[in-house]
This record gives sequence, structure tokens and C-alpha cells, in this order.
Amino acid sequence: MIHGIGHIGIAVRDIEKVVDQFCTGLGMEKPEIKLVAERGMKVAVIRCGEVELELLEDLAPDGPLSGHVEEKGDFIHHLCLITDDIEKDISGLEAKGVKMSGAPPQKGLRGKRISFVASGILGDIPVELSEP
Repeated sequence: MIHGIGHIGIAVRDIEKVVDQFCTGLGMEKPEIKLVAERGMKVAVIRCGEVELELLEDLAPDGPLSGHVEEKGDFIHHLCLITDDIEKDISGLEAKGVKMSGAPPQKGLRGKRISFVASGILGDIPVELSEP
């Protein structure tokens, strides 16, 4: 069952700059910026009440987010919904005709099992399902 929003994924050009400006401007604690070398990304998670902001920066100019960031600037990359039974929710969505990418669930950047909805149920913003 889906329980709510887990995080909002935001693709950024310069993660250090965004973390500094956001956290300094709002008086929030700066998170650790982690290198996820196997995915070719840097990631920072800012806790904002009950929701987290997951900042993502490609390490390479030809990475999966770099072209979009060059074209659009920093942007919302995805919305993550928390589920307590990811397989059951995937099956339920597929039964309703919703197409999934990444099924069966894969290990995500933070080590949790995730899967993305392939069809545009939220316009052009991808939706991720994640274990808590």
C-alpha cells in the first residue's frame, strides 16, 4: 500500500552550490554529499519536515541527467512514493494498465528497492515507488 511521498528527486548542475544556498538560506543543516561512483552521481538528501529532497548531480557531462540539466537547468526529476509492499503495488498498477520500468524492483541509490512507473500518470514527471 502506498503511504505517501518519500522524497522529491531534483537534478542539479552543481550540488555543492545548491546544498549551500538552500540550507544556508533556510537555516537548515547541510547534509553529507555522497559519491555514488557505480551510478556516476553525487547525491545529497535534505530532510524537509516529513519529505526529503534528493539532490542528484551527474559526474560526467554525458551522464543520464546532464543533457536535461544543460537544456532545462535544475529541475524536478521524479516524485517518490513510499510503499510497504512494492511487488503488490506494482502488480496492482499493472493490472490497471499502468506500465512499469524497472520491474522487478532494483536497488536504488540509497540501497532501497525501487521501481519507476513508465507511463505518465503525473504528466511528464516520473514516479518512483520505494520501500521505506
